[in-house]
Amino acid sequence: MKSQRMNMYSRKVTQDATQPAAQAMLHAIGLDDEDLKNPLVGIASTGYEGNPCNMHLNDLAQRIKHSINRQPLNGLVFNTIGISDGISMGTSGMHYSLPSRDLIADSMEMMVAGMHYDALVTVVGCDKNMPGALMAMLRLNRPAILVYGGTIASGCHQGRKLDVVSAFEAWGEKVSGQMDEETYRSIIHKACPGAGACGGMYTANTMASAIEAMGLCLPYNASNPACSEAKIQECQGLGQAIYALMETGIKPRDIVTKSALENAFKLVTVLGGSTNAVLHFLAIADAAGIPMTLADFEKISDNTPLLADLKPSGRYLMEDLHAIGGVAAVMHYMLAQGLLDGSCLTVTGKTLAENLEAVKPLDKNQSVIKSLDRPIKESGHIRILYGNLAPDGAVAKITGKEGLLFTGQARVFDGEEQVNQGIAQGRVQKGDVVVIRYVGPKGGPGMPEMLKPTAAIIGAGLGADVALITDGRFSGGTHGFVVGHISPEAQVGGPLAWVENGDRITIDAVENSIVLHVDEVTLKQRRQRWQAPQLKTESGVLYKYACTVSSASSGCVTDGGA
Repeated sequence: MKSQRMNMYSRKVTQDATQPAAQAMLHAIGLDDEDLKNPLVGIASTGYEGNPCNMHLNDLAQRIKHSINRQPLNGLVFNTIGISDGISMGTSGMHYSLPSRDLIADSMEMMVAGMHYDALVTVVGCDKNMPGALMAMLRLNRPAILVYGGTIASGCHQGRKLDVVSAFEAWGEKVSGQMDEETYRSIIHKACPGAGACGGMYTANTMASAIEAMGLCLPYNASNPACSEAKIQECQGLGQAIYALMETGIKPRDIVTKSALENAFKLVTVLGGSTNAVLHFLAIADAAGIPMTLADFEKISDNTPLLADLKPSGRYLMEDLHAIGGVAAVMHYMLAQGLLDGSCLTVTGKTLAENLEAVKPLDKNQSVIKSLDRPIKESGHIRILYGNLAPDGAVAKITGKEGLLFTGQARVFDGEEQVNQGIAQGRVQKGDVVVIRYVGPKGGPGMPEMLKPTAAIIGAGLGADVALITDGRFSGGTHGFVVGHISPEAQVGGPLAWVENGDRITIDAVENSIVLHVDEVTLKQRRQRWQAPQLKTESGVLYKYACTVSSASSGCVTDGGA
């Protein structure tokens, strides 16, 4: 029966006569006998006060709860963590960012399964919230919808739009003597004017857009701004949406297929999204039990153009994309051009193509999204590179504006703190290939993002003249000639560990290669001399992460696989 299917899990505690204590405790929270006949819907909020991306999510979760309770459902809010990449960037806190993704997934899975909830709505805002929530939704495979808290409004200084990356790059301008203290402080004060996730096509907006293309959120969810009536209306419609999903019995694994993941990464490519998407897609595919490798991303990137003039490498912000119709309008254009599989199912119960039927086409006079016949780059900006420096692969973000080929001399740093000092002291020069190693999944530990050094390089005016490679990763706000995710990482004896100052390195985004120009005999001698450094921690969550995490080339998963 329909009612039995809808409360398949909760009835084990709400209807079983041998569970009187469970029912007594549910009465204590205000549910009467009639309420206990209705399904329990978990509302997982990553809201907390310490970060603009997440500061408003608990309020949204309460709106969603009220919407759910207008249906014959019981909405129950619970919370989990979030680590602010923007606040922790360049500090020891960044080691906890990527591990938080798996902790978020684990905690949501535990709560929903442990408390016998029949469905799940996740309310998320920052970079690791979204893939973490998605991984939990796929593991549980119960009716579920993701709600993104939305993007922040732009700041402004002397007519120039600002976002959080403006503050990082201002530091680079200041330390290089190109910006005075007063201007620097003014940009810091104005960059982030209120609630919402970082405003460019950085990791948060990248993943939100991807999830809309996957079909696991309602239409327009990704681009409705945080502080907007549209976001409020979206939350007010969640009750009806999750009820319909539960009635039909549609589950996340019905929606997230290989075709849906391919649709999502095509959109990431068109929008110029973050390299972090590769890590997260691999982990999402793992949670869904779908085989996916770096070769899949390479194929999509080779055959999909970059069309969006969005920050970090472009001019516009997510609020500008919203103004021209949002992610839905971009997908409408992509579908018309044959770039998407419109047959994929979504949480509306309709196909992607059906959802897009009523969407207005992009205005021909807008300048945020270029046409297919005049792309910013004919192939994707995310390049999967291989070579003697990255036998298992590396991920580069190269839009073409910084060129497609770079050869230079290695400037080696064993950690981010060293490189930040080197940049501030002027030790990074034109023509250098900056190497940051021992910052991978195990070596970091936690594979921290290298936004601070890349932003400093851009701010110092060296963006066109310096490349940066690492076994760590990059923020979605990073731009320039950068290569991350180098695998195997240095900590486990990957070739990056054997690079020395002055070695010549070539990065080729046409041939998709990264080559260390050192003969094999010399490399063998270095390999024999090399000794693995001790892990940077010997206890706690980071030690547990370092001991369990897989390579970046397989998504940094910690669950041992699907």
